[in-house]
Amino acid sequence: MIKRYTREKMGQVWSEVNKFQKWLDVEIAICKAWNKLGKIPDDALREIIEKTYIDEKVVERIHELDRIYNHDVLAFVTAVAEQVGENGRYIHLGVTSSDVIDTALGLLMREAIDILIEDIDELLPVLEEKAFKYKETVMMGRTHGVHAEPMVFGLKFALWYEEMKRNRDRLEHAKKNVSVGAISGAVGTYSNIPPEVEKIALQELGLDVEPVSNQVVQRDRHAEFMTTMAITASSLEKIAVEIRHLQRTEVLEAQEPFRKGQRGSSAMPHKKNPITCERITGLARVIRANSIPAMENIALWHERDISHSSVERVTMPDSAIALDYILYLTKNVLEGLVVYPERMKKNMELSKGLFFSSKVLVALVEKGLSRDEAYDIVQRNAMKAWDTEGLMFKDALLQDPEVTSMISKEEIEKIFDVNTFLKNVPHIYLRVFGRY
Repeated sequence: MIKRYTREKMGQVWSEVNKFQKWLDVEIAICKAWNKLGKIPDDALREIIEKTYIDEKVVERIHELDRIYNHDVLAFVTAVAEQVGENGRYIHLGVTSSDVIDTALGLLMREAIDILIEDIDELLPVLEEKAFKYKETVMMGRTHGVHAEPMVFGLKFALWYEEMKRNRDRLEHAKKNVSVGAISGAVGTYSNIPPEVEKIALQELGLDVEPVSNQVVQRDRHAEFMTTMAITASSLEKIAVEIRHLQRTEVLEAQEPFRKGQRGSSAMPHKKNPITCERITGLARVIRANSIPAMENIALWHERDISHSSVERVTMPDSAIALDYILYLTKNVLEGLVVYPERMKKNMELSKGLFFSSKVLVALVEKGLSRDEAYDIVQRNAMKAWDTEGLMFKDALLQDPEVTSMISKEEIEKIFDVNTFLKNVPHIYLRVFGRY
């Protein structure tokens, strides 16, 4: 991922230094296991632990060797074995490349998921705070982009809060399923290494054993991680798209923060564009797109090919880095969100009270009309109000003898109370937050 969208902590997870450090952690864990089984002497193990390390110079050496070998694992093994000397021969004993790569990748994914969960844990309180701040801020609910019925602005945040909780649960589940390793040899049969080495080494690393691994940890696990990130990114895009719509000049009920000194357009100084929300939308597309090859990586030839390897080197770091970034952006946008309650009220007036149509429909049905008969009467008056300059829906109803013969003026006045739409909002809050 480009530097512009990379936050330091997540960037370090996917750095080459950290990747090779995880490879070394796996190799040392395997050496410790061999030592416990009597295969590697104590002094040799001690020397391996004390002398091997990863830094930028070591990474350069690995790349130098890789240009010769065209095999990065062998280049890595040679580079760290050089640090040890004669006892370096014990490094990578009995294992194949995927034993190291896939086990280390489990460590990297776990590390990345922990950061993403932290990000969500920082976002959830912001969503909750906004839900309660705007729990009585009445606005127009829209379906198909058209006025539907009144709601409160806080419900949007409650909905996003609940969805982000689900995304957190998905990440926890994905973390469990990717926190596995395999140290089982060329085709997963432990031909040159006993299962005891795998068990001891993975316990050392805090990973579970892949029950059946052929040569690799199975990629349905990785696909779950990638698709979970894609779903989470889509949730963030949902929030961003909503704010983008609300920020339109014709709506202007909310807008993302516009800090002092910021400029919106190179040509039009008046512009306040929702660029952060648009960036969230754009990067969500990248993360979603990356989930497709992750699912295609599940089907490999026989016991393994490397068609998945080149994909994962790009898509997995990019998705994790991008998701970390847009979780951070979303939190910042919501913390600084500018809200215009008066504009919400003004926009409600644009539909001339037509959003009370469902209440009138129910009232007529309760008076004994069939639903179709009641619907025709309400729709007729709604269209009349919509097409007649200056005519409000309530007035259209009061002018219709068929309506007034069944519903009194007092009943109509009672129907046209916006609070009737909101009486059960506390129930939703109690269900989501346990309080109102």
